[in-house]
Amino acid sequence: MFNVSLVQRLQEELKANPGSLPFDEILYCNIGNPQSLGQLPITFFREVLALCDHPTILDKAETQGLFSADSIERAWQILDQIPGRATGAYSHSQGIKGLRDTIAAGIEARDGFPANPNDIFLTDGASPAVHMMMQLLISSEKDGILCPIPQYPLYSASIALHGGSLIPYYLDEETGWGLEVSELKKQLEEARSKGISVRALVVINPGNPTGQVLAEENQRDIVEFCKKEGLVLLADEVYQENIYVPEKKFHSFKKVARSMGYGDNDLCLVSFQSVSKGYHGECGKRGGYMEITGFSPEVREQIYKVASVNLCSNISGQILASLVMSPPKVGDESYESYSAEKDGILESLARRAKTLEDAFNSLEGITCNKAEGAMYLFPRIRLPEKAIKAAEAAKTAPDLFYCRHLLNATGVVVVPGSGFGQVPGTWHFRCTILPQEDKIPAIVSRLTDFHKSFMDEYRD
Repeated sequence: MFNVSLVQRLQEELKANPGSLPFDEILYCNIGNPQSLGQLPITFFREVLALCDHPTILDKAETQGLFSADSIERAWQILDQIPGRATGAYSHSQGIKGLRDTIAAGIEARDGFPANPNDIFLTDGASPAVHMMMQLLISSEKDGILCPIPQYPLYSASIALHGGSLIPYYLDEETGWGLEVSELKKQLEEARSKGISVRALVVINPGNPTGQVLAEENQRDIVEFCKKEGLVLLADEVYQENIYVPEKKFHSFKKVARSMGYGDNDLCLVSFQSVSKGYHGECGKRGGYMEITGFSPEVREQIYKVASVNLCSNISGQILASLVMSPPKVGDESYESYSAEKDGILESLARRAKTLEDAFNSLEGITCNKAEGAMYLFPRIRLPEKAIKAAEAAKTAPDLFYCRHLLNATGVVVVPGSGFGQVPGTWHFRCTILPQEDKIPAIVSRLTDFHKSFMDEYRD
């Protein structure tokens, strides 16, 4: 993976000796961590959190002037659901029941199909939920998990950690990172011919690092495939709020399955959601959940046992997950300011994605698919043979070689594609769209100048 210590070393060098490097600041385009780059939290969410954490101020007269009426009302509602009204106490291992009720109602409002609060497990972000499922699905290297390539490295790491086999299926870059069911079938059959028991299919929608949004028809084919082959469908839906193109909409896999007439007896489905992404970007609060449907009572009992090993997820994250799935509604005092904050963030992300996409596509040897959703672009870079040879001589993957040169010359941090997986012989890097809008022109100009001189230096 990319050399984080190199970035830290450059950061320290800039601080100790300003002017010693060819750039005056490091521009982080490497990680989906919005608030670290200046994105502001949603006011309503933070007001409710503050009131829940310090409830004695709820009774003070001046609180009415500092906090909106609906945040005060929501804080009272939430505190009434917490045993002892104490955010510093452990909760039920699945999460506070009243908050799970709120989330289930939010899922139902989103999908138009019922959701059961007992199917929801609140977790410290989506990552522990993924680990929990891998722990349950994998007993040896003979257990395989179908994973997209390119993929978010959490999946490859978790599968390796739990001793399973990653069965790769390649997304088709030529069709905008399309997911072909024929490719799934091919990889499934090949794995089974090697004696691997394929347990589950991971789908990341919207995609990370690839930014595509699945069409509903494609999702139906995937559901049909999982039902026919008896696979658990692991649906990573943490970017469900991040859609930037009018022709695409987010549809949860649960909604798609239910609209096809499939219920609990037809399909094992796990849906992951997080407070770290979307327009909220509350990565450090570690909030998220998984909704599990279609599992037998015996399996659910094992999932509950695994959850209870960790006692419970943190309470601030649990509260945030309930707020994300039940934000202010029309008529609430905070609704207009909440909508303005949310729309402002999402519209700005869409503009940033477009600016960076256009910039990449204007460079020699670089092609970049549209970011339909999520927070990333994953451009393909065709490197000259001379650069590939130089990388080999340095015992480095060619895309890492490029990214390291880019960092040393410009201070722009991106992640080489080899960290995510890619079709052999192709090279990419992942670039987030998260630096604040006023920083984007500097990123574009630094990247453009660097790329031109890199290509000139290594031209065949």
